[in-house]
Amino acid sequence: MRGALAGPRLLLRRLREVMAEPISAQARLDKIVVQIAFNMVAEVCSVYVLHADGRLELYATEGLNREAVHQTTMRKGEGLVGLIAASAEALALPDAQNHPAFSYKPETGEEVYLSFLGVPILRGGNTLGVLVVQNKARRQYSEEEVEALQTTAMLMAEMIAAGELQAMLPGPAVLRQPLSLRGTPVVEGVGLGHAVLHEPRVVVTKLVAENLDAEIARLEDAIAALRESIDRLVEQGDVAGPGEHREVLQTFRMFANDRGWLRRLREAVMTGLTAEAAVERVQSDTRAKLVRQTDPYLRDRLHDLDELANRLLHQLTGDSLVAPLHALPENAVVVARSMGPAALLDYDRAKLRGLVLEDGGASSHVAIVARAIGVPVVGDVANVSSLVEPGDALILDGALGRVEVRPAPDVESSYAEKARFGARRQEQYRRLRDVPAVTADGVEIGLHMNAGLLLDLPHVAETGAASIGLFRTELLFMVASRFPRIEKQTELYRSVLDAVGGRPVTFRTLDIGGDKILPYMARPDEPNPALGWRAIRIGLDRPGLLRSQLRALLRAGGGRIMRIMFPMIANAAEFDAARAMVARELDHMVRHGYQPPYELKLGAMVEVPSLLWELDELASRADFMSVGSNDLMQYLFAVDRDNKRVATRFDALSPSMLRALGSVAEAGRRHNIPVTLCGEFGGKPLGALALVALGYRNLSMSASSLGPVKAMLLGLDAADASAYVGDLLASRDGAASLRPALTAYAERHSLPL
Repeated sequence: MRGALAGPRLLLRRLREVMAEPISAQARLDKIVVQIAFNMVAEVCSVYVLHADGRLELYATEGLNREAVHQTTMRKGEGLVGLIAASAEALALPDAQNHPAFSYKPETGEEVYLSFLGVPILRGGNTLGVLVVQNKARRQYSEEEVEALQTTAMLMAEMIAAGELQAMLPGPAVLRQPLSLRGTPVVEGVGLGHAVLHEPRVVVTKLVAENLDAEIARLEDAIAALRESIDRLVEQGDVAGPGEHREVLQTFRMFANDRGWLRRLREAVMTGLTAEAAVERVQSDTRAKLVRQTDPYLRDRLHDLDELANRLLHQLTGDSLVAPLHALPENAVVVARSMGPAALLDYDRAKLRGLVLEDGGASSHVAIVARAIGVPVVGDVANVSSLVEPGDALILDGALGRVEVRPAPDVESSYAEKARFGARRQEQYRRLRDVPAVTADGVEIGLHMNAGLLLDLPHVAETGAASIGLFRTELLFMVASRFPRIEKQTELYRSVLDAVGGRPVTFRTLDIGGDKILPYMARPDEPNPALGWRAIRIGLDRPGLLRSQLRALLRAGGGRIMRIMFPMIANAAEFDAARAMVARELDHMVRHGYQPPYELKLGAMVEVPSLLWELDELASRADFMSVGSNDLMQYLFAVDRDNKRVATRFDALSPSMLRALGSVAEAGRRHNIPVTLCGEFGGKPLGALALVALGYRNLSMSASSLGPVKAMLLGLDAADASAYVGDLLASRDGAASLRPALTAYAERHSLPL
């Protein structure tokens, strides 16, 4: 095989010499097609470049009529060349004119050529053009010839990607064309900047191998090291044992040992490429095929193969898998497949303008951190880390879930104006900071802030929030490298209380488990973690864990008002058990001379539907209740909020959800205890309207939501809204959602949404 491929290696060397010559782009292309035709013993070699509008244009040819250059065009999908561009697959035909897709272009003079071999010019899975050779005689092109032409097409791709043809193009090349991508709204706001890849791709600069034996050896060594690193991931202690996480890693290991993948890598090197170029070429071919698949399983495998190829490239080059954080541009939009909350905090927040995620929705933990630091986020943007090049201009709209890649000037201008409008609106909200949150008919509404990190806390004074209505203590644990000791926890909780200037803080005990896994704790094997061992269930089953947190909270609250609430309470008995644990810790404090809190309030989160039938029992025991609307809705509708297929199937403004929420508010009134809603549902003006109509007088939300909600409340007639919503719920007309009716109500009353 090595002798048979000497021709392709010689061609690569000659093409490299042509690429280095100080000549125009057109002259370079003309020389390249001559070299390819000569090397492959073909009478014709032609290069077609794909434009952003989907047209393929003949850019250079050896053998066809020269007058056809820049005159002959076809649509993507039209003719054999268009078919290759659309399918991103090579096509070898001994009798091209009898193929059903054959399209005759009289100006080219190609009717005398019978056999045809064409390959897509690919980069990163994107089709940039088509490279074709033709012969007059009937000819069966060999696999080696197809492979050689594909390797040559890779060089053409780099020439196009480098922008060398830009002066010849009437518009942007397909690789640089603007893209409008859709995702899921996660954190509102508009971000304009330049792309920074969280896990940067290796830029392959050396394509042609000097020594094939050395390149094969480098490839084999890198593959062995890659396998070893994956084996360590599979076997290391914190992921050992059965479970979905292990199955994912086993699949990853299976790909790393796939003989077909490894064979294609070795064959690509044997055509004359460096090991890095071979990995890039094989992955580009694979990506081009998989992105066109309709089978969701096969498309999902693209992520695995992308990451595998990226790891192998990093293994070959020795580069880090993580972006150099100090190298951020002034306006950085970070693009990542996924990200943990601690990783986002590593970036310079003064330079960070936004975050785009392939995986991750509004309930992900990184979204909570992003809200805290005021960074707009769009999630669930398919394949964005492969479609974006470092340094690309990016615009993300966190409210609409849109990402504009390399935007056209008019789009950029429109979003710049939207960003300026948003800034003006935020200034209006800041002016409302000291205005009491009282409805038009005189009903006072307590607006509180959700928090989870120390960096959240300055927003309390900035927004005029009445208190911290929900402090998620687990976030402090999730960004730590090890489980914090009691002394460290006490210091953290005391810092929170000190930072809010005497305002109350409601601390939620650890809500871990499910999708909230501490990096230093083993993940239990559970078929459905969302319904499994999490939150108060862990605390009651592992009392040492909960007791250490309660002890730290009570010490931090010495001499002050302390509010503690327990998540995922499923029945009144669980609240009794948690309250008894607090009583034991208070006795322990007194015995050891610690000052207890001046006033202690204990509450429960209402988020498990079973509690809806024990509200009177709970309300008679608790000092307050807080509704976790995100989880309550998830469990009420049996919808996994992280499952993209069903997460948006039901609406929080549905009659069943509103009736459930209304029953909690009513129970609070019966027992004269405060009820607060802490989910993001209450942070939307329309959601807040419905909640006030249902009788809620306390809402807790992210800092950025306080201004818009207060602006709506100032114009709301609470009594009128209550009567209107009451009539809607009483009508029982079978509507799936009251959103249209409530939106119309808000518009009639000029309420800002």
